[in-house]
Amino acid sequence: METEINMQSDIILWLDLFGTAVFAATGAIKGVRKRLDIFGVSVMACCVGVGGGITRDAILGAVPAAALQHWMYLTVCIAIAMIIFFTVRYWMKFRNIIQFGDAIGLGVFTAIGAAKSMSFEVSFIGVLLCGVITAIGGGIIRDVLAREIPVVLRSDFYATASLMGGIVYYLLAITNTQWFLNFVITSAFVIAIRFIAIHYKLKLPEAHKAFH
Repeated sequence: METEINMQSDIILWLDLFGTAVFAATGAIKGVRKRLDIFGVSVMACCVGVGGGITRDAILGAVPAAALQHWMYLTVCIAIAMIIFFTVRYWMKFRNIIQFGDAIGLGVFTAIGAAKSMSFEVSFIGVLLCGVITAIGGGIIRDVLAREIPVVLRSDFYATASLMGGIVYYLLAITNTQWFLNFVITSAFVIAIRFIAIHYKLKLPEAHKAFH
């Protein structure tokens, strides 16, 4: 039993690092596009890569946060930032790379956040919120640092996809679905919803303009 728990923790750690790398890449690319220096690009990568997870852990009372316990988190962020910074010409060719990277990170981090919150025995709403916070926290920080209105607030089908994923994770969890299968299904579901929204340009209703 202990071996199984340790194995699960290790797999979750590597999946979390994967999501961190994806989000760090979107932060670094945004930093490059904003013409930041090498330090600025690294800061963007770190803030986006671990921002959501640190916020989630603070809310759950899981302190020190995972990103501060394991040296690999910030190391991955900085490594990704260096790669992006020194291969900028290659990455700038892909106009929609931030959107696609966000979609993948959104799915992985939604599942990670939901899984960690359930280990703290929070309510159904708590599971949804932790999944969303983990998934969108880094993106909000990235957009704020770039002086842009966060994607999640611009009537885009973004946080909604994460909320739907949190519901899927919770329903699978209470039916005793094997945790890794639950993770894969939830991540794939969120990523698919996000890709569909991007392809068909699906958006939530926007507020009507009150002033002209």
